[in-house]
Amino acid sequence: MKVNDTFLRACRREPVDYTPVWLMRQAGRYMEEYMEIRRRYSFLEMCRTPEIACKVTLQPVERFELDAAIIFADILLPLEGMGIRLEFAKNEGPVILNPVREEKDVNSLRIIEPREDVPYLLEAIRLVKKELSGRIPLIGFSAAPFTLASYIIEGGGSKNYLHAKRLMYTESGLWCRLMESITSTLTTYVNAQIDAGADAIQIFDSWAGALSPQDYASYVQPHTTRLIENISGRVPVINFSTGTSAYIETISQCGGDVVGVDWRIRLDVAWERIDHHRAIQGNLDPTVLFATPEEIKRQVETILHMAGGRAGHIFNLGHGIIVGTPVDNVRALVDYVHELSSQRR
Repeated sequence: MKVNDTFLRACRREPVDYTPVWLMRQAGRYMEEYMEIRRRYSFLEMCRTPEIACKVTLQPVERFELDAAIIFADILLPLEGMGIRLEFAKNEGPVILNPVREEKDVNSLRIIEPREDVPYLLEAIRLVKKELSGRIPLIGFSAAPFTLASYIIEGGGSKNYLHAKRLMYTESGLWCRLMESITSTLTTYVNAQIDAGADAIQIFDSWAGALSPQDYASYVQPHTTRLIENISGRVPVINFSTGTSAYIETISQCGGDVVGVDWRIRLDVAWERIDHHRAIQGNLDPTVLFATPEEIKRQVETILHMAGGRAGHIFNLGHGIIVGTPVDNVRALVDYVHELSSQRR
C-alpha cells in the first residue's frame, strides 16, 4: 500500500507535489453513516467505545481522498479524570456539573493518568493506526489551556466568559495555579496520544478570540507555550485558534510547527505576520461548502494563490464542518485542492 506522507512533509515545510488537505470535524454529523451510528449511541458512548471511535474516524477517509485522519474524540475527554463531572445535554452541548470557580475547586483537581482515565482514546488511536497501515497520518488533539479552563469555569459554552474573566482579573494567582494544573494534564494527555501512535497533534484554542491581545499575552500565552514546548520535537504540532487575527504574531510565538488560522484574515497576510519559516494551515470559511461547486473552486483558487506554492501550506477550513454540509461539496473541495495545487507545482 502506498504511503502518503504529504501532510507530514508540509508540516515540516518540505517540498510536496500538491497541497495536502484535511478538514476539522471531517468525521461528523454531515455524513449519513455517522448519523446511523449516532442514532444508536450517545456522543460520549461513541467516544468511549474504541471500535466505534475507530470506525467513525475512518468514515471520511473512506469517502474522500484526504491527506490525514483525525481521531474521533472531544476536547473535554480529560475532564472526568480531573474530577470534573461532564454530560452532553441533548441539543445543548456539553454541561459541566461541578464548575471550577473557587480555590477549593482548583485544589480538588488532579492530573490525569491517561492509561487509567482515557484508555478508550488510546486504544482507538491504536486501532485506527492498524487500519490505516501507514496509508495516511493520524492526528491526535487536545484543547489549549485557556479553552479548557473556560469550559470548566463557565460550566459549558459562553457568550461573554464572565466567570472565567472574573477569575482571571480578580484572582490572578489562583488563575495561574488553575492554568498550570490544566497544562500539566494536557501535557500528559497529548504525550499519551503520541505514545499510542498519533503522527501529529493539533492544539485547539477555539475560544482564544474572546481575549484582548494584552490579556492573552499576560494570562494565557505562557501556559500554551509550556504545553507546546512539552510536546514539541516528537511529532509536528499545529497551534490552532479562532478570532485571533489581531494578535496572530503572539499566537505564533507560543510555538508549534504549524499555525492554524481562520477565515477572518487573508492567508498571505497571516503567513507574512507569523513568518514564512513556520507552516500555515487554513483557511476556507466553512459556509463556502454550502455554495455552488463553481464558487467552491473559485475560493480554493484564491487561497492557493495567496499561499503562492510556498512549501508549508496545509489546506483546511477556518473551523469545523457545519452540520448539513453537502457531502458532494466536501468531495469537490478535496478534489479541487489536489487538482489545482498540483498544477501550481
